[in-house]
Amino acid sequence: MKKIIATFSVLALCGINTVDAQQVVKKDTISGTELVLTMDSKVSDALGSLEERCEKSTYGKSFEDPDSEVKKPAKIYVPNRELTKAEICAKNPRILGFKILITTVKSNEEANEVKAYFRKRFPNLKVETDASLRPNYKILAGSYFSKQSASSDLSRVREYFKSATSVQYRIFCSEAK
Repeated sequence: MKKIIATFSVLALCGINTVDAQQVVKKDTISGTELVLTMDSKVSDALGSLEERCEKSTYGKSFEDPDSEVKKPAKIYVPNRELTKAEICAKNPRILGFKILITTVKSNEEANEVKAYFRKRFPNLKVETDASLRPNYKILAGSYFSKQSASSDLSRVREYFKSATSVQYRIFCSEAK
């Protein structure tokens, strides 16, 4: 008797859930692919009314308070010309640029010695250590937008460090030449 009641209650529960549900086919707004959903008819009606409200122009009126005014969003201006370095820096403070790779050493102590020697020779160039390749340490100098802008400093650095090269690296736009 218990098995019959359990079976009957499971079937009744499954039957109740599927009675109110219906399949709804919606189209994706971006790619247009079809999406099939199974949902209650009340939920489908509610979603349909929301979509209708969204399709109508909302500029000028608010959903919560129809009497209040809503400001139009600012128009995005896209220039037809190439952006200046200052405009690029305002949008992206860190960009892909170039640095001078002075040398690569095996320890932090060696890196500090090379940095101190470099600072004595070139006090106007910022020098830093990159420890991302431990146990090796890269010593990098300067920040440049292009290889051409790094070439004058690179030729001066090569007088003391023969293996110095310019490498692509993330730089702070405000520091770059």
